[in-house]
Amino acid sequence: MSCSLLTICSRSRQDPAHHLAGPFLPQTPVGSLTPQRSNSPYVRPQAVNAYLRWAVIPAVSLKVLLVPLVLYVDWQLVSHVVVRFIPQGNTYFPSDLPNPFAQFFLLSYHIPSSGDDDPRYQKGWSDLLFIAYYVVFWSLIRQSLSIYMFEPIARYFGIRKEKLDRFAEQGYAMAYFGIMGAWGYRIMGQLPTWWYRTEAFWIDYPHWDMKPELKRYYLMHMAYWIQQLLVLVLGLEKPRKDYYELVAHHLVTIWLVGWSYLINLTLIGNAVYMSMDIPDAFFAFSKLLNYLRAERAKVVSFIVFICVWTYFRHILNFYILYSVWFEYDLIPESSKVWIWADGTYLDWWMKYQVFAPLFLLQLLNLFWYYLIMRVLHRAVVGSELDDVRSDDEDEGEDEALSQRKKEN
Repeated sequence: MSCSLLTICSRSRQDPAHHLAGPFLPQTPVGSLTPQRSNSPYVRPQAVNAYLRWAVIPAVSLKVLLVPLVLYVDWQLVSHVVVRFIPQGNTYFPSDLPNPFAQFFLLSYHIPSSGDDDPRYQKGWSDLLFIAYYVVFWSLIRQSLSIYMFEPIARYFGIRKEKLDRFAEQGYAMAYFGIMGAWGYRIMGQLPTWWYRTEAFWIDYPHWDMKPELKRYYLMHMAYWIQQLLVLVLGLEKPRKDYYELVAHHLVTIWLVGWSYLINLTLIGNAVYMSMDIPDAFFAFSKLLNYLRAERAKVVSFIVFICVWTYFRHILNFYILYSVWFEYDLIPESSKVWIWADGTYLDWWMKYQVFAPLFLLQLLNLFWYYLIMRVLHRAVVGSELDDVRSDDEDEGEDEALSQRKKEN
């Protein structure tokens, strides 16, 4: 049984159709004696503009993050002194003026009427400052994990220089999606939607008052995808063959996240996030095992990955689609109007606006699922395929360089 599964995984890597074959693409064997090439065509990204150094240098991003923190502390210390000199009854400088720097890293728009045992927050323009701050935060985390954790691990296991960045990218993806998937799971446990109780998406809409964890979770997700888009657009990492597809994917994701946040659909947004994040964590883990040439572990991860993908990206997503189409009318009649001031946006036609992108997302997931199953089928029947996955770029460069050396 184990031998046949190993054969499946070793062959399934060759499917040319899509990057989902990636976890099973053979990498340089661990401990390979292949010499490091000083004239390798691979180079790290060139020096970036001084204003963008925070995106690639952890020390710079840390300094940027410290600025609001220092100003926040200064305000807290100085305001207690300044308030003594403000005349009583003055309307221009109230004594309880909030710290303006808190909105960079702390949640804004607390609802005073919510109790201390169950605080709630609403959305507002200052959320954009929060997102901007955490774009820098995710840059710090990404670069720090890549440089100080995953690249050393890759070197320890003998992974070649050309693969270090790819290994680090997948390590960061595994860490991010694993943590955010677990956090989303925890948050859903606090919501009436647990476990995918889909009618709660619509009952008592609008859900404009958010638990603090839900709001932070949503905004940090938005910051992550903006940061990822900047990495691609600004060329801060080695480009992939599917560069334009990735840019389009990030743009659509940012639009969906922002739109659902704007129209108070964060409950369904949390459910969709979970159905995407958890499979992505298993996918990144499988790719790491492939880089490390952990053959037997790769077999197990492949099986687990397919099971997790099937459940989260299809079964649960069909529940969500069913809910949008058949349970939409559970919205209170008073909320089935588009009134910006009241936070109600789900007029009758919004049903189709909500359903359409989720349906397209499911079609995309089904297409990927078809490719996964095709990889498995061709591996079982023993077909030999050529892989053109984007992560193969380094392999192609190595072969081209080797050929040039032979010709010389």
